[in-house]
Amino acid sequence: MKLAKAGAIVVAAAVPCRQIFWAVFTAAFGLWAASMAKGDIVESAPGGFTVRITLPVQASPADVYRVLVRNVGDWWNPEHTFSGNAHNLSIDDKAMGCFCEKLPDQGSVRHMQVVYAAPGQTLRMTGGLGPLQGIAASGPLTIVLAPAGDAKPPVATVLQVTYTVGGYQPKGMESWAAPVDAMLTEQFTRLKAFAEEGNKGLKKPNTKSSALPTRQTRKPSR
Repeated sequence: MKLAKAGAIVVAAAVPCRQIFWAVFTAAFGLWAASMAKGDIVESAPGGFTVRITLPVQASPADVYRVLVRNVGDWWNPEHTFSGNAHNLSIDDKAMGCFCEKLPDQGSVRHMQVVYAAPGQTLRMTGGLGPLQGIAASGPLTIVLAPAGDAKPPVATVLQVTYTVGGYQPKGMESWAAPVDAMLTEQFTRLKAFAEEGNKGLKKPNTKSSALPTRQTRKPSR
């Protein structure tokens, strides 16, 4: 490799333009990701709440959707399951399809029901996740995948998750907003990590379990 020295600046003249482009893209994407990765409580009231998580993912919308649906057992935290094993989870991404979990002795749980599926773009399910199922609280969980940047085909995605929950609690639903927001932020941060780096990404500190203790230690009544 020939180097052209200009003052204190050394230019690697033989470095291909493609390598330079991807180095700049990766650095810019990292700064953009840091600014966008967040979860928000959009609204909270006695009758319900809305939380929204926005995450940039360095993978195409088609790949993120595939991981979302086909690899849910890999990225979902098993602490937020009834069985303690995330590989018992499955998502049937068609209308009336089930986000379900297998339990011992041929038992099962329906976490949510699919009401809208547009592969590579949107998945909407409705129901009550975790302990919400037992307190008469439910609502739509909408996952939208939008291309990020101008690359054709797209190589990055803006992942937006919105969960609107309505229900009744004697002291109001407001107290559930923060723990649900924390749980979903954790889960979809894990999805982002798995889509970008596979199992290696799940070992990073920001993909560890949230403070919401949704693991069910007792079998549901039958």
